[in-house]
Amino acid sequence: MGLHHHEHGASSGHGHDHGHAGHGHAHAPVNFGRAFAIGVTLNIGFVVVEGAAGLISGSLALVADAGHNLSDVLGLLMAWAAYALSKRPATARYTYGLRGSSILAALFNAILLFIACGAIALGAIQRFLEPAPIESGMMIAVAAVGIVINLGTALLFLRGSKDDLNIRGAFLHMAADAAVSAGVVVAGVVVAQTNALWIDPAISLVIVVVIVVGTWGLFRDSLVMSLQGVPGRIDSTAVTKRLGGLSGVDAVHHVHIWPTSTTEIALTAHLVMPDGGGGDEFLVDTARLVKAEFGIGHATFQIERGRCADERPDCTHAQDGGHGNDGHAHDHDHHHPH
Repeated sequence: MGLHHHEHGASSGHGHDHGHAGHGHAHAPVNFGRAFAIGVTLNIGFVVVEGAAGLISGSLALVADAGHNLSDVLGLLMAWAAYALSKRPATARYTYGLRGSSILAALFNAILLFIACGAIALGAIQRFLEPAPIESGMMIAVAAVGIVINLGTALLFLRGSKDDLNIRGAFLHMAADAAVSAGVVVAGVVVAQTNALWIDPAISLVIVVVIVVGTWGLFRDSLVMSLQGVPGRIDSTAVTKRLGGLSGVDAVHHVHIWPTSTTEIALTAHLVMPDGGGGDEFLVDTARLVKAEFGIGHATFQIERGRCADERPDCTHAQDGGHGNDGHAHDHDHHHPH
């Protein structure tokens, strides 16, 4: 008998008692396509103007900022493409659709930021060794415009930056650029007042440190997600313990939790219910429970009526509250829905 439930979508059967909840979506604004279009257009124009101004004024900080802005354009284009791909429906080959592209975009965005920081740092070191005169007035004016453009673009992504790692990558890119532009303004003012040319590369190095520190979390989280690790906001032990505490559940094993995109999480678990519980109502309620308490919107449960035998170390008895997931092979043909 197959028991299979979707919160939305068609239902289907499988060869064992099996409950499945529909996908959950983050409540982010739906106009990010427009935000990406605005951000890309503004930044392409600014890269051209800032790069030319940096070469004319002799400011390494300005040229470095233009280079970083160029990496931001690439990052925004990549995040935009992933955002669009994640909206495409599932197919027979890609059963989750192309939602995973948002994870790859977030990872590549972090890597792009690190590469840009390396380029800025290298240029700053070279400028320390070979100081050059700077036209500080133009440097300050162009960088001030950069603050407005980058900060304004960053604000377009602010609302989605907490829920979606891909949008967070776009937000960090633009916020970092606003910080770079602010640093360039500071450098220009100090150079104009003191004529200390070393200030320009020194500010560039400080900016590099700020960006690297701010980007590390994005890199770490996106790398974990790309390896299908449990997202940082999910306590897998707590999930297992909660499932083990449900009425009629004697033990829990083969708990798997992984991201299908930067906003969606999937779960599979085997629930040992010797008394034969686990009908449609139980499966639907349990799926809604993990959605409400843990934000897991795609949950699949396999019900087993045999008791959790001692020779099966992967079983976690309800009273133990352990993790119950040691990587053993499943006792059934069904694994998780890829």
